[in-house]
Amino acid sequence: MIKSYFFKDQEHRIYTDINLGNTDDYLKSPEDLLWVDVFDCDDLELNYIGKIFDFHPLAIEDCLQLSPRAKVDNYDDYYFFVFHSLHYDEESEDEITTSELDVFLGQNYIVTIHKRPLTAVGKVVKQCLRHHRLMDRGPDYLLYSIVDIIVDDYFPIIDRIGERIDELEDELYTDPAREITDEILSIKRTTLLLRKVVLPQRRIFASVGGRYSFTVSDENKPFYMDLADHLERIIDATDTYRDLVNNALDSFFTVLSGRTNEVIRVLTIISTIMMPLTFITGLFGMNVPIPLQNHVGSFWAIVMGTVIISTGMLWFFKKKFWI
Repeated sequence: MIKSYFFKDQEHRIYTDINLGNTDDYLKSPEDLLWVDVFDCDDLELNYIGKIFDFHPLAIEDCLQLSPRAKVDNYDDYYFFVFHSLHYDEESEDEITTSELDVFLGQNYIVTIHKRPLTAVGKVVKQCLRHHRLMDRGPDYLLYSIVDIIVDDYFPIIDRIGERIDELEDELYTDPAREITDEILSIKRTTLLLRKVVLPQRRIFASVGGRYSFTVSDENKPFYMDLADHLERIIDATDTYRDLVNNALDSFFTVLSGRTNEVIRVLTIISTIMMPLTFITGLFGMNVPIPLQNHVGSFWAIVMGTVIISTGMLWFFKKKFWI
C-alpha cells in the first residue's frame, strides 16, 4: 500500500494520494515537500518506488531484508536510514519485538517504508492532516517528528523494567523461588535487546564537532539535540538496569547458597545425633546374648540413655552456636 502526502508551500495546503508518475513536477520547488509512506508492500511496489526516485539497488535490497541494526547511508542525492520501533508485551514469550522503519531522506522529499503498522507514522500522518506545521519545516523536521515518537515509546518500557527490578529485589529475600531466576534472565534479555536497538540510533544522531551524519538545517538542530539527549538517557538507564539485574542475580545465588547451607547444616546435626543412637540400638539389637537382656527395665534404660545422649548433644551444639 502506497500513501502520498504533498505539501504545497505557496498554498500552505496538503494534497493526499497524488499521482507519483508526476513526481518530478512535485519536486521542482525546494520549498515544497513530498512524503510517500509505503506500508506492507511487495517487491513490485518497492521496486516501483525505487525507480521513481532512482534509489540505489542496495538500498532497495536493505528494505526487502531485515536489518538488525540502525544505520544511515549517504548516497549522492539522499540519505538512507534504518530505525527500529519496539513493541512490549510482558505476557508473551518474546517480551519485546522490533519493527523496522526504512527512510529515504532527500532535499524536499521523504519516503518511509515499513511492513507493520507503526504508531509513530500514524500519529504524524494525523498531525499533518490537521495542520501543515510538521511539513512546513522541511523533510529533516518531519523525520525528527517520526523518530521522536519512536523514542518516546521507549520510555514506558524503561519505566516498566525499572518497576520489575524493584519488585524482583523485594521478592529476592522473601521468596527466592526458581521463578525468580526466570524473571531475572527475562529482564536481562529485554534490557540487552533494548540497548542493542537504541545504541546504534544514538550514534546516528550524535553530533560530532557540531555536525551530524546527515544534513540538518540550523533551525532544526535543537530538536535533534533534544532527541540525542533522550537516547542518551535511555542508554544510561539500560546500563544501570543491566548492572542492577546482574547484582540481583548474584544476590539470588548468594541467598540460595545460604539457604542451602542452612538445610545442609540442619541435616548434618540430625545425622550426627542419630549416629550414637543408631550405634546403641544396633548394639542391643544383635541376636547374641547380652547382659541384662532379660531384665524388666532394660528397654526403658536404653530409651532413657538415648534421650540423655540426644539432649546432651543438642545442648552442646547450642552452646557452640551451631544451632
